[in-house]
Amino acid sequence: MRFLQRVTNCVLTFEDKALLLQKPSRGWWVAPGGKMEPGESIKESAEREFWEETGLKLEGTELRAVFTIVMMEHNQPIKEWMMFTFQAKSYHGEMMKESPEGKLKWQPFDELVQLPMAEGDKHMFRHVLSGKGIMYGTFYYTPDFDLLSYRLEPNYT
Repeated sequence: MRFLQRVTNCVLTFEDKALLLQKPSRGWWVAPGGKMEPGESIKESAEREFWEETGLKLEGTELRAVFTIVMMEHNQPIKEWMMFTFQAKSYHGEMMKESPEGKLKWQPFDELVQLPMAEGDKHMFRHVLSGKGIMYGTFYYTPDFDLLSYRLEPNYT
């Protein structure tokens, strides 16, 4: 049975670094974020999730990417979600020493896509760090998060 989940995240960039979260389950690095709550706008969700996971309040968040992520099994979709990715370049507050969701670390831009992460996230980070406007796309994964195929607009590859 298929279901659609809505998730948001935000890439906070400052100087030549981005604040990322390393999830303990796979050891993958992600932009802080999570599931939308009923009645929230995508911007409210991204800002709330970022604050809950980092302790930082974002300023000037802008939508940078909208993705459909489809989990496939036996050539059939089994799960699907929409991910709305924002970027912020300023913030206030004090970063948590330990996030309830994993390890927080400012990662240099030039090392970021070398970190362990979902293949689709590498495309998202490249766009947020050096692209213009909003990227749209769809990623197809196996249940183990092996990337099967994808479509992006604009496509920088």
